[in-house]
Amino acid sequence: MVQMAGKRDYYEVLGIERSAGEEQISQAYRKLALKYHPDRNPDDDEAIVKFKEAAEAFEVLSHAEKRARYDRYGHAGLAGPGGGAPEFRDVSDIFDAFGNIFGDGLFGDLFGGGGHGRRRAHRGGDVQCDVELDLLEAARGANKTIKFRRHQKCETCGASGAKPGTKPETCQYCSGQGRVVQSSGIFSVQTTCPACQGRGKLIRQPCSACRGAGYVQGTVSREVKIPAGVDDQTQLRLSGEGDPSPNGGPPGDCYCVIHVAEHALFQRKGQHLICQVPITYSQAALGATIEVPTLDGRESLVIPHGTQSGDFFTLRNRGMPDPRHRGRGDLLVQVHIEVPKELTAEHERILRELAEVDNSEVSPKRSNFFEKLKHYFQHSG
Repeated sequence: MVQMAGKRDYYEVLGIERSAGEEQISQAYRKLALKYHPDRNPDDDEAIVKFKEAAEAFEVLSHAEKRARYDRYGHAGLAGPGGGAPEFRDVSDIFDAFGNIFGDGLFGDLFGGGGHGRRRAHRGGDVQCDVELDLLEAARGANKTIKFRRHQKCETCGASGAKPGTKPETCQYCSGQGRVVQSSGIFSVQTTCPACQGRGKLIRQPCSACRGAGYVQGTVSREVKIPAGVDDQTQLRLSGEGDPSPNGGPPGDCYCVIHVAEHALFQRKGQHLICQVPITYSQAALGATIEVPTLDGRESLVIPHGTQSGDFFTLRNRGMPDPRHRGRGDLLVQVHIEVPKELTAEHERILRELAEVDNSEVSPKRSNFFEKLKHYFQHSG
């Protein structure tokens, strides 16, 4: 028997002897399918590879003609057009091919449906809406009335999709199951019914209001409670408020995307807030007590003497609440020394005296640009 490069022996894959019968092959595949099922191994690429490998081995060894060809020629005997080599592009192909081969127990429970020919109930689609908040609403929490679009039952036909006075007919091709099954021995292939596209019913005269869909777009209003501390782009899920299921499954969800507007005084960094506060040179040099804004109102802050421009002062627990835990962030007050553009005569006199004490060079009063330039070059040589 010739083996192709990169392909493991199918008997080795299933862990069975070459003399194994149909029941042993089925049991071995069932065990591996349960072990490496994607739902039991989320985000595990190696498990998906082994899941596909086991399905390929089972497809060949459970088919008498393919097994005989494989036993004689190995993988090479399945190559080429009509050779019978398995072609599973992804795990959904495996679900469709073997979804009912062991009855409801294996793929019925794990794959979310699956009795012989039974249609799966799909969940409805999710919808989205935007919620605008200012910083104070985000800090304290708020109750908001939101409006969003979703599909609703057509009132004209009562969601049947059929013209009033008529009703959908059961699809005769699949007997209303939505899927058709072809069997050969223990090998079964299940596909979507080509006549009704999986709906199980046929609409001869569609409703003019919904064009046979059974649902129309509508606007829904809901009251939503916004928790304190939400940040910009936070998503709140309203369970069951999305689109209805097309075939009796649960509805989807509505996701509210929070948009927090920028504040004139506070800049947000996670749960902390930053506030830029101007102070005078004398306050920075001599120290002072100033009032600063917080989310809860004004608060006193002591500025020590010798404070430098750009220094930070922390007010504990004056920031944003944490929606997941107790407590609040901090308010970081950053001070900047503000230089006045206009001076009174008294201010100028005092500052010039200070400059003399500091032995600092300052521009003479009312000197023009060229006088300042001449003064600069005289002292830069």
